[in-house]
Amino acid sequence: MNILERNNVNVKGSNGPLLLYAHGFGCNQTMWDRVSTAFDSTHRQVLFDYVGSGKSDLASFDTKRYASLQGYAQDILDVCDALDLRNGVTFIGHSVSCSAGLLASIARPELFDRLVLLGPSPCFLNHAPEYLGGFEREDLEGLLDLMEQNYIGWANYLAPVISGEAGDSTVSGELSNSFCSTDPLVAKVFARTTFFSDNRADLPKASRPCLILQHLNDTLAPVEVGEYVHKHLTDSTLKILPVDGHCAHMSHPALVINAMREYFDQQLPRQ
Repeated sequence: MNILERNNVNVKGSNGPLLLYAHGFGCNQTMWDRVSTAFDSTHRQVLFDYVGSGKSDLASFDTKRYASLQGYAQDILDVCDALDLRNGVTFIGHSVSCSAGLLASIARPELFDRLVLLGPSPCFLNHAPEYLGGFEREDLEGLLDLMEQNYIGWANYLAPVISGEAGDSTVSGELSNSFCSTDPLVAKVFARTTFFSDNRADLPKASRPCLILQHLNDTLAPVEVGEYVHKHLTDSTLKILPVDGHCAHMSHPALVINAMREYFDQQLPRQ
């Protein structure tokens, strides 16, 4: 199997440190365009689509594999292996990809230098009183029921919730279009995997340094979640972005770019 075709892998540049971008649920690699262009002259960059997303090979989608975040973590590792990457990777993930990237780094810590986690949430469900992920189970089940009954209506409802902007905004429109272009079967599997996974116990297992970029007002991942992730990762930096919504890389890319550059300027020792 050609992994580079399966995951629609695109490599930008040939020199400099390597950045590997992973998109969130219902999205694709183009969501990183506003950020990646800022690093065109300084970094080698790899972008890909998870199987079932974007322009990946839909025929390769396996409901059993992708019913677990380990399946998405394996996509990350497969892409690295296909490009013969052995070390020095800076992983940049959004939303659920933060958990997938952490799982990949736990499996192969020697592969990664550090991780940038934008809007991470190890668990979207509330487990009161010790953890507040933002949602009760019935809320998420209702969201999945809406997806089942009215897929387009679900996409149009969720896009402004995630973007933090009005439904007619550019970012909301891009998100809605991406949701609608995703195969409904794939989207349902990915949604259930995203919203019902619990990776809290995996956080202390991660050994690579991490930058956590937390949105100030985020319906999907409240500030308390970012603080929880920061507390339970052994070597992390938390930066709260003054942003509404869950997609600062799309709505406020300059803030994300500046935070990444500042973090990259730090010399991080290998552990």
